[in-house]
Amino acid sequence: MIKGYQESVMKIYENIREEENQALQKRRAEIKEKAPKILDIENKIGKLSIELAISAMKDIENRDEYLIRLRESITDLRVKKSEMLVNLGYNMNYLNLHYRCPRCKDTGFIGAEKCICYKQKLIQLHYNDSQLEELTKINNFKTFDFNLYPNYRIGSEKDTPRKNIEKIYNKSLAYIDRFRYHNDNLLFYGNSGTGKTFLSNCIAKELLDKGYLVVYRTSDELMKNLKDLRFNENKNLDQLIFNCDLLIIDDLGSESITDFTRTEFFNLLNKKLLNKKKMIISTNLTLEQLLQNYSERITSRLLGNFDINKFYCEDIRVSKNLNKII
Repeated sequence: MIKGYQESVMKIYENIREEENQALQKRRAEIKEKAPKILDIENKIGKLSIELAISAMKDIENRDEYLIRLRESITDLRVKKSEMLVNLGYNMNYLNLHYRCPRCKDTGFIGAEKCICYKQKLIQLHYNDSQLEELTKINNFKTFDFNLYPNYRIGSEKDTPRKNIEKIYNKSLAYIDRFRYHNDNLLFYGNSGTGKTFLSNCIAKELLDKGYLVVYRTSDELMKNLKDLRFNENKNLDQLIFNCDLLIIDDLGSESITDFTRTEFFNLLNKKLLNKKKMIISTNLTLEQLLQNYSERITSRLLGNFDINKFYCEDIRVSKNLNKII
């Protein structure tokens, strides 16, 4: 996972435990003022519990009977404590330490395994530090507007832009719903301003909200990351790029295309496909231009291992700006 964030995550758990402990002390002070007998009962329960643990290891006369009486006394006191709290209008667990994650008791671990809440905190830290937080505030399914796509045919396309985007939109929802069960990749291609990046960010937000780790990179940023990995062996970056649940590569073709970037990009594609790590790639290039600009090894994987979706309509960004002027 995101090793660079592990120290920050453990600090979050430490703060949670401290906050919950302080909250418990406030609740105890409140009960001490209103009904101090409840705390007296709690103290008796504590002393008897210690005696029970010690007596269980001692060789004493009639030990089994004595242990049974101790357990019964503890049970009676716990019932009495709960009844008194309820009669005062409190939950019977009011004086217990509250856990925000009952599974791991706010430690992040269940035995030696990381709890599911650990990954969620890692994702949130990455989300807050990434471009996605700002992007998805604007680019999300709630703000998706089908009216930006005309309902008439363009050129030789068989579907209107509206009908076409509705199909891609529904396919994207299915991609999200079945995310944990498939290993599918999406390729969005088409003219600039047709909604490819927007829809990628919509998918990103939904998956992030579901607790998946989504990493967004423009093609140029990705190539710089791959160069860093090659020459500096940045292990944290390697974990992030190669082990995330979904890698979004935006604007493929805008990067400086060299033999080095082709090689590193192929290695990335190949490794993620072999390890069944999902990707969404968007590009302004046509399929023919992809074939011209990239090696056959790359294009065979893009065209053979990705669900290809063509976006087409007038530039939405230009249309929006023109409407503002008018």
